[in-house]
Amino acid sequence: MTFCYRNLFRRKVRTALCVLGVAIAATFVIAVGASTMRYATVIKEMNVLFNGQITVFSKDALVIQAIPISGSMMPQDSTINRLLNVSGVEGATPILFVTSANPQGILQPVPVNFSVGIPVQRWQKVLGPIVLRGNDGHFPVNDSSNEIVVGGSLADQYDWTVGTPIRVNGYDFQVSGIMNTNLALLNRCILMSLELAQKVYGYPMSINIAVVEPSAGVSLKNLTETIMQSVSYGNALTEDERNDLIQPILEQVTVWNLGIQAVVFSISLILVMTVTVMSVSERRRDFATLNAIGAPLRYVFGIVLLEAALIGVVGGAIGLAFGSLVAIGLASVYSNIPVALFFPSIFEIVPPIYLLGIFASVVGVCCAGSIVPAVSAMQMRIADVLRAEY
Repeated sequence: MTFCYRNLFRRKVRTALCVLGVAIAATFVIAVGASTMRYATVIKEMNVLFNGQITVFSKDALVIQAIPISGSMMPQDSTINRLLNVSGVEGATPILFVTSANPQGILQPVPVNFSVGIPVQRWQKVLGPIVLRGNDGHFPVNDSSNEIVVGGSLADQYDWTVGTPIRVNGYDFQVSGIMNTNLALLNRCILMSLELAQKVYGYPMSINIAVVEPSAGVSLKNLTETIMQSVSYGNALTEDERNDLIQPILEQVTVWNLGIQAVVFSISLILVMTVTVMSVSERRRDFATLNAIGAPLRYVFGIVLLEAALIGVVGGAIGLAFGSLVAIGLASVYSNIPVALFFPSIFEIVPPIYLLGIFASVVGVCCAGSIVPAVSAMQMRIADVLRAEY
């Protein structure tokens, strides 16, 4: 071990540059990989809200999982009445989902805050059990109340608490509760009654989602076909169909991420191999002397391999730290959420298992890059080396 340290510090600049190169590679891989993984996770979470239910949208709507990003509205009463008249439909809930705005009403090119309007009595049915922070929060009592429930991330960003008056799109509201959830969508959501959402965003008696609860034992595929025949202007999707639509995009994201990792790790391997070859070449006399005094060949091999592993450990550790920070920074830039709000949930953006995997990969690549120089060091001819060096 001492021999390895001495050699690494013999050429401090070269060692530092090699460590820096490995650290930059690890930083890049973690930043890009964690960001794309988080993006894919958020997309998958969108379908969790309507698990086991059929969602109905306008035929021209652009839908990501269960969320319509664009497209025309559907008439509320007509759509719901038609759905309830379809055999096999247990219930139907009208929803207005608006990819709107910050609380000042300014639209953003990449919407990160959402407003969702659902009839108050259907909140728990559609979204599942909603847990509120603290003991002082409560749900609005009726659809005409000016009370709203907000996501925890929004509340933290704008310092909202229960009872805080806020203004959304020119209308005054009061926060009645703050959702305690891990779902990114609900964390950035302003949840209000459907009646209020239609009024605030100017869509009277209009919706862009209808959530259908199928009866027990009904074939979902047959039910979606019947729904589309009844609601001629709508498109119905089951949970599996929504997943199938987004799966090609998620697969492309995965392939792109793996491609980047392969390229960056290949560059790191070449860098470590080049530095190790130079190091072995400079120490031919040392290795020949060790061999001459009886040191086993595996000892020389182990020295070279250990030096590369040390470079990988130091560079990987630095890369893990900076990569995590860059991933948080990218998330902040994308979402316009202050960086400080991401630190408590840093391991949601950069999972520890992912960090451990990248760290092991970095060390493994560095070790792999040293194998050829290590084998070369083992194959040196003692007599020729000593004759040339001495």
